[in-house]
Amino acid sequence: MQVLRAVVTSGSISAAARNLGYTPSAISQQLSTLEREAGTVLLERIGRGVRPTAAGALLSEHAEALSDQLAKAESALADLKNGAEGSLAVRYFATAGVSLVPPAVAVLRREFPRLKLDLRLVEPEDPLPEVESGDADVAIVVFPRTSPPAKGIELVHLLDDPYRAVLPKGHALARKRVVDLSDLADEQWIGHDGPQSGPCSEILTRACASAGFSPSFVVHSEDYQTAQGFVAAGLGISLIPELGLGSPHPGVAVRKVRHPAPVRVIHAAVAARARDNPAMRTLLGALKPENG
Repeated sequence: MQVLRAVVTSGSISAAARNLGYTPSAISQQLSTLEREAGTVLLERIGRGVRPTAAGALLSEHAEALSDQLAKAESALADLKNGAEGSLAVRYFATAGVSLVPPAVAVLRREFPRLKLDLRLVEPEDPLPEVESGDADVAIVVFPRTSPPAKGIELVHLLDDPYRAVLPKGHALARKRVVDLSDLADEQWIGHDGPQSGPCSEILTRACASAGFSPSFVVHSEDYQTAQGFVAAGLGISLIPELGLGSPHPGVAVRKVRHPAPVRVIHAAVAARARDNPAMRTLLGALKPENG
């Protein structure tokens, strides 16, 4: 049908052959085949050229419409492959949502303005299962954890987030630059995971066990800022990752920890189906602090 359209537009078989890079004989053969399939004459000779019959004009119009639709489909497919179109579902936990996700999304918006973003905070639940179930393309998650991700999930390291000791301003240990974890064995502790245990709690539990003690929690807050408030009020001490400190409470002292130094390792858990998407590659690069 595209050959028919070329002949109708140019007015002759020879002109269409030149435009398409075919021989006039090849064009004539294709037109003969098309007329047999249509069951009617599509062109009639007029002088040295040809003109379409009513049937030929009708098919030529449809060929033009199909050509336009095909061009749009090819353009849309190219945009989808390049990440310009389509959607990306991102899941994250609260502190990542404060410090990592917003600047990365800003980069993504600049480079892929037509991309549809599905951004969702998942907390206190674990965001990883949403990627494993296919409901999300990527989740910002904390490791180490007791079980690995499901098959088809790739982990991309983003950063190491060390824990810091958060002490009341006048605490005796605040005079030190670095606190041994064992120095906190007899302290009262402020938790910040609520009643549920997750990867962050497991990291602290294992670190304290390595230092030879189990922490005695007297308060469980729901977030890091509230935990700092309890510490500032002198109710206990806490260990908080750097990303969770934000602007430290004026009533606390923040110190490094060693022997051991607890660290939560933050990864992007990426569904294999989305790994090579250009928008995903841009997002992963922007999520890393050194690229922000």
